Amino acid sequence: MSQGDERGYGGNEPGGRTEDAYSTLGGTRQTRTRLPGGDDGDGYGRRPARNTRSLVMVVGVVVLLIAAIAFANQGGGGASDAGNEKKSDTAGAGPTAATGTKPVTGKNGTIASGFAHDEQGAQSAAANYAVALGSAEMFDKTKRDGILQATHDPAVVASLQTDMANAYSAAFLTNVGLNEDGSTPNGLTFVSRTIPVGTKVTAQGPDTASVEVWCTGLVGMAGQGSTKPVTATWFTITEKLKWVGDDWKIESSSQAEGPTPVNGDNRASTADDIAGAVEEYGGFTYAR
Repeated sequence: MSQGDERGYGGNEPGGRTEDAYSTLGGTRQTRTRLPGGDDGDGYGRRPARNTRSLVMVVGVVVLLIAAIAFANQGGGGASDAGNEKKSDTAGAGPTAATGTKPVTGKNGTIASGFAHDEQGAQSAAANYAVALGSAEMFDKTKRDGILQATHDPAVVASLQTDMANAYSAAFLTNVGLNEDGSTPNGLTFVSRTIPVGTKVTAQGPDTASVEVWCTGLVGMAGQGSTKPVTATWFTITEKLKWVGDDWKIESSSQAEGPTPVNGDNRASTADDIAGAVEEYGGFTYAR
């Protein structure tokens, strides 16, 4: 809602451990679309040669800076507890082919809503919420509050908004390259996107579900003179969902690094190319 470490999406279940504040339960960019730490190991067994980052995590609530909190930390994430929910008979990777069933019935602002009250609907909701919580909009207080309202159980929203406001402090914003008010410096383009690669239901009850969303993400500052270039991250977000008001909503979430594939031989694009791509290529409001 990570990156993934670069996104502000850390574990947020009550009593859960705190993650690095630099990581995707960041923001929502349904449109086009850790805090500072050491560079040693991040607890996930990554190779020391790789530059790791972490996820942002807000103490004691549903975490979500899935998105963009990024470039400076290391750390890890935790997996949510499935509790007493029964194991799903069909848990595992789902097919990617179209089912012929309309996935959602509407939108809540730019975020898809009206998900089916079944396992596929829970996967669809989790994927869409990951995209929203990992977007650049999470760095704007007004937009962030709206995203939290659209994706979370109303019972946790007020407390979560307060925690997020504290997490997105002026110091944190400047650390990721933004101005103290969250705006982007002139001549640069702030990038924070989460792209779901796949989903898996690990537990399901009549009105509850635990869904893992494997994601890749982009986070950084594009443009000439940027000191925080856009980088790609890989992470898995676990969302504990609850059926509330005829739709799936997040009760709590957590993020862990990986699975991370081997880097390819692609030549890195220039800062201007990346900035242009961000402006020209829109993101998705529905994933699955």
